[in-house]
Amino acid sequence: MVFEKKEHQLVPKHIILNKTDSKNLLKKLNIDDIHKLPKIFLNDPAIKNLKPNPGDIIEITRNSYLGIKTKYWRIVGKKQIKW
Repeated sequence: MVFEKKEHQLVPKHIILNKTDSKNLLKKLNIDDIHKLPKIFLNDPAIKNLKPNPGDIIEITRNSYLGIKTKYWRIVGKKQIKW
């Protein structure tokens, strides 16, 4: 049986922001350098199937136990971690 990690109920939703949304986000957060965002690596199991490119911004939507949705953003880094 193959276990699909991204389909697990505890794995938050991950999407790649397009260029327009990325620029708007950086402006909204008052970030002048994209590399000031926290990083997520190319081979992270949560984003592997999205096929991101280094420099893409990933939006992560987490649900709390109270039903509140919170968004986080990460920049895709080139470095890869051995799992």
